[in-house]
Amino acid sequence: MNETLSVLMNHRSIRKFNQEQVTQEQLASIVAAGQMASSSSNVQAYSVIAVTEPGLKKQLAALAGGQAYVEQCPVFLVWCADLYRLKRVTEEHKPDQTSYEDSAENFIIATIDAALAAQNAAIAAESMGLGIVYIGGIRNNIAEVAELLGLPELVYPVFGMCVGVPDQEPGLRPRLPQAAVLHMNGYDANQTMEQVKLYDETMGHYLSERTGGERTTPWSEIMAVRLTEPVRLHMKGFLEQKGFLKQ
Repeated sequence: MNETLSVLMNHRSIRKFNQEQVTQEQLASIVAAGQMASSSSNVQAYSVIAVTEPGLKKQLAALAGGQAYVEQCPVFLVWCADLYRLKRVTEEHKPDQTSYEDSAENFIIATIDAALAAQNAAIAAESMGLGIVYIGGIRNNIAEVAELLGLPELVYPVFGMCVGVPDQEPGLRPRLPQAAVLHMNGYDANQTMEQVKLYDETMGHYLSERTGGERTTPWSEIMAVRLTEPVRLHMKGFLEQKGFLKQ
């Protein structure tokens, strides 16, 4: 296994960081790695806000559901899908033509661009010995987060990312068997569900070991509970208010 694969295969979410700071040089390299991610037609429809100011991190931690590690990490990155920049350059060069920055397709492109850049950045950080954890909780109060960070129209925060030097050594969480996600020459629905049953057993053992036998809930049941709970149903209205998904 080469060094890159080793970094990828040893990813763990880090939620406890020591007091060592992330340097400006490290931050610049992390973001530069993110910028080298693939981008549809080179639109680069994303932006990232690095939050280091303690008071601002504290407010974001509260808005994200009281996740203390958002406040405690040295740098909190907020990855945003950004079509504002493209709208402005289009207005400059094609002022008399209809533009489609508010289409569903461009919304998908911007969201994917942000995710690809963020994952490049995550691997770059981990290659430096840093740890990260993604924070979807910033969408709990997304309008307040957008206002706090001064996000203009056609920019929305997709997720946050804590970055810092790890102060914990969590175990690796088992993933679905590869046969559940890798399909050859077409989707195999039966194979997927057969592999879910195997994964339920694996996750049951993992949870039992991690909790001293207190939890053994199958993964499929956990996912069923998650999917039957209304979560962040305000997102559609917020995105439309921000100028997305109108076409």
